[in-house]
Amino acid sequence: MQELKNHLSTTLKHLRKNRGWSLDATAAATGVSKAMLGQIERGESSPTTAVLWKLATGFQVSISSLMEPLPEISADTVIRDAEEIRNIPGDKGMAVAPLFPFEPRFGFDLMELTFLPGYERVSEPHEPGVIEHITVMSGKMEILTDDIWQKLEKGQTIRFRGDKPHGYRNRNDEKAVTLSVIHYPHRT
Repeated sequence: MQELKNHLSTTLKHLRKNRGWSLDATAAATGVSKAMLGQIERGESSPTTAVLWKLATGFQVSISSLMEPLPEISADTVIRDAEEIRNIPGDKGMAVAPLFPFEPRFGFDLMELTFLPGYERVSEPHEPGVIEHITVMSGKMEILTDDIWQKLEKGQTIRFRGDKPHGYRNRNDEKAVTLSVIHYPHRT
């Protein structure tokens, strides 16, 4: 978790500096309070997934770029282990493993998302054009899209617009593990 805080702190400072944004300008662009931005930059806060998404949308970067450094472009075969990279953002009840973080040449993040029993979150729209794909690998869960909670079971997949309000919930007694592909069409 400390590695995530350190990376996010450094990345946020770098993004602000490159854009010449003050904390006030960053707060206006992201919808994250100045106080929270300061805490993140000082490594004092473990932001929720919702806050990470606000930052990603405001800066127009992938959410995975806030979780770990962008990978070096490589034509070699790459193997990653979700157990080794899984982390739990500040919103308890959900674990994220950025299996293959965003690379401009591909235009998407591939993440394993684990939703514990009772987890529910409604997400604000991401930047225009973002599309999400969710495949349930184990358990059951629901995805909110077009104002309807869609029930999904193991092996089922859904694609929906991430630039509209949407949500995730697990009302079951067991965790739900999913694969998520988030496509950023304007960054390819």
